[in-house]
Amino acid sequence: MNIKKITTLGELKKAGYQSKSIKDELRDNLILKIKNRETTFEGVHGYENTVIPELERAILSRHNINLLGLRGQAKTRLARLMLNLLDEYIPVVEGSEINDDPLHPISRFARELIKEKGDDTPIFWLHRSERFAEKLATPDVTVADLIGDVDPIKAANLKLSYADDRVIHYGMIPRANRCIFVINELPDLQARIQVALFNILQEGDIQIRGFKLRLPLDIQFLFTANPEDYTNRGSIVTPLKDRIGSQILTHYPSDIETARLITEQEARLVEGQKEMVEVPDLARDLLEQIVFEARDSDFIDSKSGVSARLSITALENLLSTAERRALKAGDEKTIVRLSDFVGIIPSITGKVELVYEGEQEGAAVVAYNLIGEAVKSLFEEFFPKIEKLKKDDAETAYDDVISWFFNQKDGFELLDDLTDKEYKNLLDAITPLDELLASHQPNLNKHESYFVKEFVLWALVEFKQLNKFRFSEGTQFQDPYGSFISGI
Repeated sequence: MNIKKITTLGELKKAGYQSKSIKDELRDNLILKIKNRETTFEGVHGYENTVIPELERAILSRHNINLLGLRGQAKTRLARLMLNLLDEYIPVVEGSEINDDPLHPISRFARELIKEKGDDTPIFWLHRSERFAEKLATPDVTVADLIGDVDPIKAANLKLSYADDRVIHYGMIPRANRCIFVINELPDLQARIQVALFNILQEGDIQIRGFKLRLPLDIQFLFTANPEDYTNRGSIVTPLKDRIGSQILTHYPSDIETARLITEQEARLVEGQKEMVEVPDLARDLLEQIVFEARDSDFIDSKSGVSARLSITALENLLSTAERRALKAGDEKTIVRLSDFVGIIPSITGKVELVYEGEQEGAAVVAYNLIGEAVKSLFEEFFPKIEKLKKDDAETAYDDVISWFFNQKDGFELLDDLTDKEYKNLLDAITPLDELLASHQPNLNKHESYFVKEFVLWALVEFKQLNKFRFSEGTQFQDPYGSFISGI
């Protein structure tokens, strides 16, 4: 039966429609999804054994929920995905400002309309996509915004006394009756405004300007917040926390594979860009490792967090850097180079909060050093470990590469705007690199081997086996003592 053909209260009763609260809707539909082994929160990765089970338990318990975590941890996305657990359509009294249930009306307008028209009361069907309301908590939010206030214009137009409850203009929360209502960054809401939520959360009613008005609102509340020790703008008042059924802690991805999955899913890449620029697996891993390094860096405020948006925008910038280089060089296709990672520095500097020592270093220097630290961290997964201390006559896998640089009086330069052919020819000239890759990465794709060769050079710099100098047109590599010999 097509329920949308039901247009009156009488037809709704005849069809045997049964009303249920929004929390029961969420609970019943979640139970069905769990029984059918369906994914509850599509597109959210890394939370399968942590956040999602806790969120499902909260929904089954019919709780209002607070998602507590640092920025870029998919809190708002989880809230929006809860829409998929609602019924597709629900009936609403036509003309109601607060989505009155025809079988259980709560507003004066709906009750009087049903009293007047009875079974002929018109209804319409509200789709679940329209049952989501969201408010970003800011210091200027008022009780009138959220709950409502007396409307003098309405009183004048309807010739009503201020003592008549029909002069009330409902705020966002009453208008979100039978909906999911999200308040983002709850600690930013002034304490006196948070107090106005007490009655709604506990008793389910609202109070406006002293009116003896009982509206048993049916709302699924979901709040998001950063940890209180991070925000200096305010905190969640204790009685409000006490009224929120479940507080769920979110977190960042724990491994590179999950982080990559999120980045590749969220990055907004142009199709032509993806066809033109190839990104080696190692480059994608390196990009995520940079974010892991940032979260552990002593120069970055760990309390503020390092958002997943950093790696997303960094991937977009990385491809754009390679694309721009290829366009200038006249290459139809290209592969990402490690030197292209300089192009992601604007993505890093805008998304990290530096501590005092980081400010002293400078945001760009910290960002550039994070790239080096990431190279260093990943290197030993692919090549033999470079010991800090070794005997003078001990041989290593890198001796031939380092010796090659000793013979380069003027150093070895990789300019940023080289064509692909020039870039490959320069790296091919370092013949010991071919032998190193053949010994330790024999199954490496020839096309991707150039990125790995440059990766080795950067790693040797991080382990103090070579020197590297960044200048405006590119990067110069030298033996460890080249700067003294050449006078640079």
